[in-house]
Amino acid sequence: MLKKRSRNKLRLARKVRLKYKIRGTLEKPRLCIFKSLNHIYAQIIDDATGSTIVSASSLDNQLKGKVKGCNIETAKLVGALLAKKATEKDISNVVFDRNGYLYHGKVKALADAAREGGLIF
Repeated sequence: MLKKRSRNKLRLARKVRLKYKIRGTLEKPRLCIFKSLNHIYAQIIDDATGSTIVSASSLDNQLKGKVKGCNIETAKLVGALLAKKATEKDISNVVFDRNGYLYHGKVKALADAAREGGLIF
């Protein structure tokens, strides 16, 4: 009998395949995203030291009252906020890590908003 694999297990398998190709350095850190049912999170990470340089999420105080749930508009606001914080720390080039998620919907909206905010990837 065939086992049915859940959506999250399929995402984790895609994540493992991409893990060795996508690495962030201090010159070009990694922009990693995570979605839950209620929120969306984005971080810019330096993999050499294993530290988070900049982070933004739908839980940030700057977005309180503007967002409701995890939808495309929320993803756009989080992407714009992340780009703003990154430019304040003089980060312009990043490597995009979609973390196994398919590149459409909320992931695409966050990436497009980050590009419009000045990030290059």
